[in-house]
Amino acid sequence: MAAAAAIGRVCASGVFRVAWRGFASVPVKGSCCSYSSLAWAFQARCFISAPWTVTVEQCRQSSFFNTLTADELWKGALAETGVGVKKGRGKRRKKKLRKNLNRGQEIGEGRSGFLWPGLNAPLIQSGRVQAVTQRKKEERERIQSEIVQQRDTWEKKRKIKVKREGGWSGKCWGGVILDPPDPGPNGETYEDFETRVIEVKNVFCMNAKEGRKKSIRALVAIGNGKGAAGFAMGKAGDRMNALRKAKNKAIRCLHLIELYQNHTVYHDITVKFKRTTIRMKKQNKGYGLRCHRAIITICKLIGIKDMYAKVSGSKNLINITRALFKGLTQQETHQQLANEKGLYVVEFREEQGPLPIVVALPEGTVREDPEPEDEVPDTKLEWSDVKEAQGMKRSPWVNVRRTAW
Repeated sequence: MAAAAAIGRVCASGVFRVAWRGFASVPVKGSCCSYSSLAWAFQARCFISAPWTVTVEQCRQSSFFNTLTADELWKGALAETGVGVKKGRGKRRKKKLRKNLNRGQEIGEGRSGFLWPGLNAPLIQSGRVQAVTQRKKEERERIQSEIVQQRDTWEKKRKIKVKREGGWSGKCWGGVILDPPDPGPNGETYEDFETRVIEVKNVFCMNAKEGRKKSIRALVAIGNGKGAAGFAMGKAGDRMNALRKAKNKAIRCLHLIELYQNHTVYHDITVKFKRTTIRMKKQNKGYGLRCHRAIITICKLIGIKDMYAKVSGSKNLINITRALFKGLTQQETHQQLANEKGLYVVEFREEQGPLPIVVALPEGTVREDPEPEDEVPDTKLEWSDVKEAQGMKRSPWVNVRRTAW
């Protein structure tokens, strides 16, 4: 109504035409015209050219919402810079995240079903510039139903609370299974890989501008159960982004670990990383995994089914993970040992009794002289093994009565 009144005031005896893309051309007869009223009614600029032709161009700058860019508006709403960042120092408020407000919207699509060249239709087709057309009624109804169905699906996903599989204990994130990593740049998927969380921890960083800044650090391991496995860490402002970064990084850092008969390691391994030491022992089928819970989770991802492992020193989960992968990647297969020594590699098994079984042959010539033996074996003994060999597994003071003072 305001627009009609303004047009009536502008040209009492003129003809008004509206063109596409926000332009209006008003040929005016006479001199009694109020262009400022027309510009105010349409939120537009008016241009006059002889002979008395008025062109109206849309220009919506009545509010700072129209003058500022989307990045500048989000920066002010989320308080990413300036004093707004320091307001949450020490209060541990939940950080606001940027939302995609254009989700579910398509440029040019509406209930009328118009095809706008350059927006939702090709601008030039068969060498000719396309004109504005309208879809058929059946096609319009189909597109609208698809949009409504898509929005309903998003609403249901927002309302449904995803129940994650239980981890090692209670509310602990360790051992929780995640979705496969995101598809690669060439469209490759990783459905055959299983992803497990090892650790989720809050970390803090102090700087002069923002003070004590909190972030989430996630340690994630990934494997296919056939010897291919890897691990990585991800850090972000919220938990889900940290987990996503970690699993997408882990799929790019895979290690190929050799398995003996697809169930255990080739030999006993002792490995040290910083203050963490892990002793791994090869076991027969059916023994199971008797290790630290983080090692059990990683061994299942690798495909190891029978192994004993003892962790001594620091129990830091990052050190345990790094030490485990360091030891498993450095193990020697029977064929590598045979090529290195130039001798046959034999193995004694319980089902064969005292008879050895040849498990690997050297690829080159066989060495005639035997392996030299040291007079004093260079063997590092563990105190727990010594006590067990001497029958001192239990403390000698268990059944001794002590005087109560």
